[in-house]
Amino acid sequence: MRYSGFAELIQQAENLRGIKVAIAAVADKEVLETVKLARASGYIEPILVGDQLKISELAYDAELDLSGIEVVHEPNPMLAAHRAVDQVVEGNARFLMKGLVNTADFLRAVLRPERGLKTERLLSHLGAFEIPGFQHLYFVTDAGINIAPTLEQKKEILKNTITYLTAIGMEQINIAALAANEVPSEKMPASMDAKVLADLSKTGYFPGAMIEGPLALDGAISSEALIHKGIKSEINGDTDVFLVPTIEVGNVLAKSLVYFAGGTMAGIILGARVPIVLTSRNDSPKSKLMSIIMAALSRNTVM
Repeated sequence: MRYSGFAELIQQAENLRGIKVAIAAVADKEVLETVKLARASGYIEPILVGDQLKISELAYDAELDLSGIEVVHEPNPMLAAHRAVDQVVEGNARFLMKGLVNTADFLRAVLRPERGLKTERLLSHLGAFEIPGFQHLYFVTDAGINIAPTLEQKKEILKNTITYLTAIGMEQINIAALAANEVPSEKMPASMDAKVLADLSKTGYFPGAMIEGPLALDGAISSEALIHKGIKSEINGDTDVFLVPTIEVGNVLAKSLVYFAGGTMAGIILGARVPIVLTSRNDSPKSKLMSIIMAALSRNTVM
């Protein structure tokens, strides 16, 4: 099974009702507009952590009725991140969302040694992309957390990704480990890592997924490109997930899909005790809403 687009993810979420999400530093109209959409659909019940006066003012502008919504007053954005994590730790919320707070401060709260959300797993970002003209969702990892992951970290990133996608119903996930070309070379460490990961995949090291690499982007999505290059591939251009070698590659790929290809992106952080919604202020309300739905869909899975 794979998802043809975000509409199918929304259908999958139809049975979700009132899942509580703690939102840190809610001093952002766009975040509240997304909360309004998600709450109107019945998917979530928000716990808003931030400056109560600013939240009231912004909610008025966003035409969001705050009656029945829990608000935790904390004007300091960094402390608001900690108090939002407290809501999850204490069992009041099922997942976490970043508002108008510095990402580093937000993640420090998530990873605090005591009463934090850290597990033995590596944190990693998974982006989902709906691209006009393409027949299914594509996923990119890791374009948001790990800067230059080692081979061992790439294994963890893949495990996070496969665990999540399997949990939302995907089967036989095709993953392309990207590099600049398909010939492993010690001069290109990403290509050597990709080869190791592909070899491990053949042994069953990544249940539920097939990993091939190294693959350049054209070979990852085009069977014709593979034919021209004389490359044999079981995935044969039918990729679900792009494993990028560095955060720069992931960032450029993700933003190219949005700004050049007209795609819509959603994304979550995996590897913590609960899924975490980490969006950009530039993301559209639809993008933020789909990120919330991605997190809510994994409610029964320990990430």
